[in-house]
Amino acid sequence: MSEALHLHFDVDGENFTSAGEASVQVKKALRQMGCPPEIIRRVSIAMYEGEINMVIHAGGGKADVYMDSRTIRILLADTGPGIADIALAMQEGYSTAPDNIRSLGFGAGMGLPNMKRYTDRMDLQSTVGKGTTITMEIDLPQ
Repeated sequence: MSEALHLHFDVDGENFTSAGEASVQVKKALRQMGCPPEIIRRVSIAMYEGEINMVIHAGGGKADVYMDSRTIRILLADTGPGIADIALAMQEGYSTAPDNIRSLGFGAGMGLPNMKRYTDRMDLQSTVGKGTTITMEIDLPQ
């Protein structure tokens, strides 16, 4: 089967009111397509964490979700400040979120680790001063 789904979202930076809207729309689309609940849960968590990171750290970005008969692929791209130390950023609890963001209940340092935990594959490419691109894949049952 060729591509069964492609959804594109512009993630509005620093707008916590709309943060998470893309993951909700993806969740609805996957339900309508009959995806297994566990796959929907994993996609929703990974997508939400990525959205929130783009809002907190990058001033927004782009999110694309592709699905074919084998895989759901989430592509997140921003032109934010980039990640200086990816290994450090991947550690649970590490966060560069400012205090005002933490006071809202965000910035606990679980975003990237959760994105990796709930996907089958994750690739993070980042250049300081240019931005970050994250590709996550979740395999569908065959």
